[in-house]
Amino acid sequence: MRAGEAAAAAGVTIKALRYYETCGLLRPGRAANGYRDYTAQDVRLAEEIRSLGVLGLAPLETRPFLECLRAGHEEGDHCAESLAAYQRKIEALDLLLARLAHSREELIRRRDAAARRGFPATTEPSKEPDTMLPEADPLPSGLPVPVDDGAAAHLPGRTLPALSFTGTDGATVRLDTVSEGRWVLFCYPLTGDPAADVPEGWNDIPGARGCSQEACGFRDNLQALRAAGVDRVLALSSDRADYQQALVDRLHLPYPLFSDPRLTLADALRLPTFEAEGRTLYRRLTLVLRGATIEHVFYPVFPPDTHADEVAQWLRGHRGS
Repeated sequence: MRAGEAAAAAGVTIKALRYYETCGLLRPGRAANGYRDYTAQDVRLAEEIRSLGVLGLAPLETRPFLECLRAGHEEGDHCAESLAAYQRKIEALDLLLARLAHSREELIRRRDAAARRGFPATTEPSKEPDTMLPEADPLPSGLPVPVDDGAAAHLPGRTLPALSFTGTDGATVRLDTVSEGRWVLFCYPLTGDPAADVPEGWNDIPGARGCSQEACGFRDNLQALRAAGVDRVLALSSDRADYQQALVDRLHLPYPLFSDPRLTLADALRLPTFEAEGRTLYRRLTLVLRGATIEHVFYPVFPPDTHADEVAQWLRGHRGS
């Protein structure tokens, strides 16, 4: 058969057949007109090269299997040399896996060490705002103002539970070991899919609207918060992790968001929540912590777009406390 027919029958390209011949793996005959003449055995050999290639064997590594087929065996691994070729490949893969595992462990160690260092220090703060950062849409006017219902009054002095979450930066953090110094955790209700509408009546729920605006506020005030003594800023909601990652990417957020769809932190600390379209969501709330102890609580939070500046002002006024 001609090259095109043989290639189609073996599930490879004509170029691949030519390469196999160059490597000495295939030995097609020649017709009277000089064209290559492939036999059924050539097709079987090409199929063997392709199937072994899926398992990671290079064409030249398949030679023992091809010789086994040429010897008349129905399977290419019916010979001792084929088994030896399997073993060589397995040993090479074991070595590769060991190297990859070592690299992975080292990357995890470096990532976690970098995460524990907190914000990167800058030698000289920028004197001009970064106009290139994307901004959230302005909040609509006339939003209802939430009232303090006392749902967070029990929190100051409480200790964070030993709950672990994986953030949008890939690092897994246990809340009671985030920092020995001061840090900030703000909880927000919902970001959701940017392509989808917010729940019906969202703007009518006091304190619900403004998650993107609050996130931008903490982004833009990171240096001020650090100057006021904050080691880290973290954010948490019941949002899906992929929605949170989309928010980080869209707004260039330099701090991690944590997904808590089962509201495990709310259950552990009796944090305030509310219902919207059959979902239980976090009420907007910010914790200032020293180590694992809640030092101060901002609740309710309003307006959310200027809240980060409010937190920074409080911290400056309580720097020595």
